[in-house]
Amino acid sequence: MTVATDSTSEVLLEPMRSSRNTWNTQVRRHALMTPDEIAVKYLGVATTWRDLDDRSHRFAAALQHRGVRFGDRVLIALLNRTEYVEAVLGANLIGAIPVPVNIRMSPAEVGYLVQDSGARIILTERLLAPLADAVRASTGTIDTTIVVDAADSADHVDYETCLAQDPAEPAEVDIPEDTVALIMYTSGTTGKPKGAMLTHANLQSQAMTTINASAGQPGDIASVVPPIFHIAGIAAFAPVFYRGIRAVIHPLGAFDPEDMLDTLEREGTTSVFMVPAQWQAVCAAQRAKPRHLKLRTISWGAAPAPDTVLREMNELFPDALNMTAFGQTEMSPVTTLLEGQDAIRKIGSIGKVVPAVTARIVDPLMEDVKPGEVGEIVYRGPNLMKGYWRNPQATADAFRGGWFHSGDLVRQDDEGFLYVVDRAKDMIISGGENIYCAEVENVLYSHPAIAEAAIIGRAHPKWGEVPVAVVVLAEGTDSLTLGDLGPHLDENLARFKHPKDLIVVDELPRNPGGKVVKPKLRDAYGSKDAGLTH
Repeated sequence: MTVATDSTSEVLLEPMRSSRNTWNTQVRRHALMTPDEIAVKYLGVATTWRDLDDRSHRFAAALQHRGVRFGDRVLIALLNRTEYVEAVLGANLIGAIPVPVNIRMSPAEVGYLVQDSGARIILTERLLAPLADAVRASTGTIDTTIVVDAADSADHVDYETCLAQDPAEPAEVDIPEDTVALIMYTSGTTGKPKGAMLTHANLQSQAMTTINASAGQPGDIASVVPPIFHIAGIAAFAPVFYRGIRAVIHPLGAFDPEDMLDTLEREGTTSVFMVPAQWQAVCAAQRAKPRHLKLRTISWGAAPAPDTVLREMNELFPDALNMTAFGQTEMSPVTTLLEGQDAIRKIGSIGKVVPAVTARIVDPLMEDVKPGEVGEIVYRGPNLMKGYWRNPQATADAFRGGWFHSGDLVRQDDEGFLYVVDRAKDMIISGGENIYCAEVENVLYSHPAIAEAAIIGRAHPKWGEVPVAVVVLAEGTDSLTLGDLGPHLDENLARFKHPKDLIVVDELPRNPGGKVVKPKLRDAYGSKDAGLTH
């Protein structure tokens, strides 16, 4: 890398740029100091720090060659693979903003992201090229489609062709820490997705949160299991780049616990995050056929973990620090952590607020609630997003009162442990009583006849609104009535919280992020009031 010497500002640009605390400067640091160490491994193919730095620079040059400049957006629709990491780093090198796409989205949904973000380049792969082509045809605004593992054509440019072109180095750009590094679109359960603008400073705060919480040692190897297009996946690289440890990327697809355990053993993985359902399957497979693993940190999140699963994790991986992470995209994402030994003692808790994050539990007037009372948790901190992309009203709403409003209703016990009661927008008020849907859903989930459950509100002439349960039956269960649930509900819930109707469906509607789309359930089942007289 060279700089001109006939200008003081240009001479100073290189040391200034190298002092920036971004994941690009960290990758460059490892490329200079430990160039031959493995940075990323995917399906047995290793990429060194030198190669990761070189290939990301080549992709940055390719973007510049196609007119991409500071602040421009680059849509990325890839499965988990090394090129994803290269592309994010390459775009960031020139100040461009990657926009990860949930590959389960429909062309219309991706088309909305294209139009909202203003992206004019899509990076995809051969398997997903039809999706990109459909989006390009429907929006008419995409100039270039770059495809991994595809030959050049009239419509596509091959990724490796881009990296092979001259010049191999991009024109240098200084990237301040408050530059937007990613636009992560929220799932949009109640409306159109909003693009959370995460800065390089946000991601470095996430790195510090993870490093502070983990039992890190030299030679650690981190497995990245979640989709990289999800905040849990892409943010996992922040501590990897900071520490200079190896990341093993796991492919997307049907989850195979046997293959997962074999990979963890073969790669010598020391830390891994999975959702509770995956841990349940992994624990069963490990008990049936034990592997010799080196796990020192095991973590879970995105859904509640039954105490049986937590006990299994602690029993089968006794040398590993067991943690749950809670947060949201807008917070980069982790805001609270709970260790496994507390998870058994504090079943259902999301733990305590992490260092660097300031949190309050407030009522609608922004007054702090008393300990034990329910309120909305609001945040400040260096991991808080810059705002929502091109959505000043949504940003103002989220930041009202000078705090970020999470939408999560929580309570805090006398030891400072937090418990999520519900989403603020998902609360039912029945006869003046607050009914928190998540609480009722958790009770339904604990019934052996129920595989999935969602609670919605239904208008009622006397009570204003009453809860209605929409459930998927467990395998082997032919039918279920409210009468069948009566003893279980009586044991676990106050009467006013009991569902007043039970609808059995084959599956719950979910958005591409896997969240239940309650507006669809309300449209289908929320207006009926026949027979609800008690």
